Amino acid sequence: MSVAPKACTPGWPTPPEDGWTADDLDRLPNLPPHTELIDGSLVFVSPQTAFHERAVDFFKWQLQSLAPAEFEVFRGFTIDIDVQNRPEADVIVLRADAWKETAQTRFPSTSVLLAVEVVSADSVSRDRETKPLKYARVKIPHYWRVESENGLAVVHVFELEPTTGSYTSIGIFRERMKLEAPFPMELDLTTLRSRPRAE
Repeated sequence: MSVAPKACTPGWPTPPEDGWTADDLDRLPNLPPHTELIDGSLVFVSPQTAFHERAVDFFKWQLQSLAPAEFEVFRGFTIDIDVQNRPEADVIVLRADAWKETAQTRFPSTSVLLAVEVVSADSVSRDRETKPLKYARVKIPHYWRVESENGLAVVHVFELEPTTGSYTSIGIFRERMKLEAPFPMELDLTTLRSRPRAE
C-alpha cells in the first residue's frame, strides 16, 4: 500500500489576495535583511558584490560629511511611498526632523531629498525603471543611479522637473562629480572600482 506524500509547506510567506502592505514589512517574521515592497510584492535582495558595498559606504559617508545640519543620511532604509510600495534605497538624504525615534523602520517620502541606488545584477530594471518612476511620483527631488563601467563607478544624476513630474538627467559623472544640489559637493569617484587594483 502506498502512502500519499505530505503536502509541503513553502518556507516563504504566502501573500494575501490583495498583496502585502507597507505595514506588513514590520510584522512579517523572519524576512531576509533588506526586503523591499514593490507593488504589493516582497522583493528579496541577492548577496551584494564588493563594488556595491564599497559604493554604498562611499556615498553614505561622503554625503554625511558634506550635508548641512538640517539633513540626515541613512543607508539601506525603506521609504514609505504608499500602501503597496516601500522600496529600500541604498542611501537617502532626508530632512533631520523626519527621524522621530530610534526604533523607526522607514521614512515618509515627503522627507526625502535624494535617493541613491547602486545597480546590482538583479536590480537593473528596478533601479533604471521601476524605482525612478515611483520616486518621481512622490516628488523626491533628486535621484542618483550608480553603475560600474569598465571597472569604475559612473553616476547618473537626475533632478525632478516640476512641470512634468518626471526626472531629467543633469549629468553622467566619471572620475569627479561636482554638484550644487541638494547641497554643494565635489566627490572623487576614482576611489570606487568594481575590481581590485592591480598589484
